[in-house]
Amino acid sequence: MMKTTSSDKLSEYSTLELAQALAERLSITPNDWHRLKANRKAQAGQQIGSALVFLLKDQPEAALTHLHQATGWLDRSISAPPCPTHGKH
Repeated sequence: MMKTTSSDKLSEYSTLELAQALAERLSITPNDWHRLKANRKAQAGQQIGSALVFLLKDQPEAALTHLHQATGWLDRSISAPPCPTHGKH
């Protein structure tokens, strides 16, 4: 019996499917928003994951927007917006 390696398992998926899985893994869920809103690594990772998906879908303008957001998180030129649920009645 042959042993299955990680790369064998990954070859079952397209590059886009792998990027989408990575973007999903890096996304900040609503339940984690407060905990991670100021976490620059988490915020940048989320944006880079999204950028990769858009790039692979041949949407370079959207990819570039997400890359700019990631850069903003990393160079500290942007910060977390206010909580989306605060101020709503």
